[in-house]
Amino acid sequence: MTAMEGLPVDLRAFHNEVEGHLLAAAAHEEARAAAARFAARLERLPEAEREEVERLFAAEHLALARASWHRTARRGQELRGEYEEVYRRLRARLLAGLLLGCALLVAVNLVVLVSV
Repeated sequence: MTAMEGLPVDLRAFHNEVEGHLLAAAAHEEARAAAARFAARLERLPEAEREEVERLFAAEHLALARASWHRTARRGQELRGEYEEVYRRLRARLLAGLLLGCALLVAVNLVVLVSV
């Protein structure tokens, strides 16, 4: 059981939105930190150029993270569709088996009643 299961829909949406903002803020901070580490190694660059390299590095880092998130979300949607289709087929097979079992039970009862 997750913490989200008992929440009303609007509170769940709010929770998801806050979580998204926190993830985005963490990604921005991670990009800034990685850019600062990278730019620190470029000691010979003037300060202005180093800041530009840092800015470009952070932007590229964020773009890569965003692309990765989009791929992950798209794959999650694909998997959800696949699993829902498998579930629908399994449910239909289960229902067919249940109906067949009931029909067989009724047929056996009729044969027993007729033979008695």
